[in-house]
Amino acid sequence: MKVLAAMSGGVDSAVAAARAVDAGHEVVGVHLALSRMPGTLRTGSRGCCTIEDSSDAWRACEKLGIPFYVWDFSERFKADVVDDFISEYAAGRTPNPCMRCNEKIKFEALLDKAIALGFDAVATGHYAKIIETENGRELHRAATWTKDQSYVLGVLNEQQLAHCYFPLGDTPSKDLVRAEAAERGLSVAQKPDSHDICFIPDGDTRGWLAEQIELKNGPILDAEGNQIGEHGGAEAYTVGQRRGLKLGRPAPDGKPRFVLEIRPKDNTVVAGPQELLEIDRITGIRLSWAGKPVPEAASGEWFEIQLQIRAHADPVPARARVEAPDPAEDSGPAEDAAHPEGDGDAAAAPTLVVELQDPLKGVAPGQTAVMYQDTRVLGQATIDTARSRNYQPA
Repeated sequence: MKVLAAMSGGVDSAVAAARAVDAGHEVVGVHLALSRMPGTLRTGSRGCCTIEDSSDAWRACEKLGIPFYVWDFSERFKADVVDDFISEYAAGRTPNPCMRCNEKIKFEALLDKAIALGFDAVATGHYAKIIETENGRELHRAATWTKDQSYVLGVLNEQQLAHCYFPLGDTPSKDLVRAEAAERGLSVAQKPDSHDICFIPDGDTRGWLAEQIELKNGPILDAEGNQIGEHGGAEAYTVGQRRGLKLGRPAPDGKPRFVLEIRPKDNTVVAGPQELLEIDRITGIRLSWAGKPVPEAASGEWFEIQLQIRAHADPVPARARVEAPDPAEDSGPAEDAAHPEGDGDAAAAPTLVVELQDPLKGVAPGQTAVMYQDTRVLGQATIDTARSRNYQPA
């Protein structure tokens, strides 16, 4: 194949490119410039889009003897990831920028350009597997649970999977990848992993949001509507958050309180005991399938799944079904200006309904719910509503 290797400047993408070369493919490396003002150097393991990362990617390609290019996707990244992140927080939701980046940048903008230039596939250093079946390509978990990254790839659709290549999917451990990189003489062999939001490299999400959104003081209420404190901007909070509430009135039982709800329209945060965070039913919008949809999707029947709502969370048993759009209903709040490229009115798009076998805590609108059956990734949806047995948001 003619393969475009996406080179982040880290050890995983470097080894993935090396394995693609070893497999006999014609490989070209490309680093994505996603920031208009990249920092010169990383700080520890923060960030992933610096000048240093670009240089590390170039050195890896030099060592492998493959061409290297830098593609400027900064405008697309700002519009589809950064601006989306701001809009979601302003709407009282908790976005996942890594999912959005995979969806809109690495496996849409990059893949579209690669195909237009005649490449057969894009290779990345993600730990996940693609398996060929009689029903087409399927996305599966990596061989090692601790390094599995299939969750952040749940946004990939059937057409994109046809052009994805994940050389690290069967690798038992990250230590082996580092050892292989050292054996190949790659300078990134011991480079630390990045783990923060790349456009907020200091990790201070609240401080960064304060520069993008006008944060105003407002009330913190308990579940009964009594004011128990004051916040510095509802948009900077997320459901399930415990730290930073600075409540002046202790709970009657002395137990800590958590954010239960964010109401951006009236700049209000609701806080309460942890048991009120227990969610047993989720609805999701912007549903997509990683490969062929399950047969029950078309009929609206229930099907068994394991649901995962964070990249490193344990999956939980649940059942799901797809509700067909109801043209008699108006669009409601499910779609908004934050996603003008989405499904349009909510009435024109199907909704994913998930009932959990055991309740989950800290589920926030805006998070991504990824569905699995065993190791296979079925697809994903953005959480629109999360129902608690004990508390109903306003």
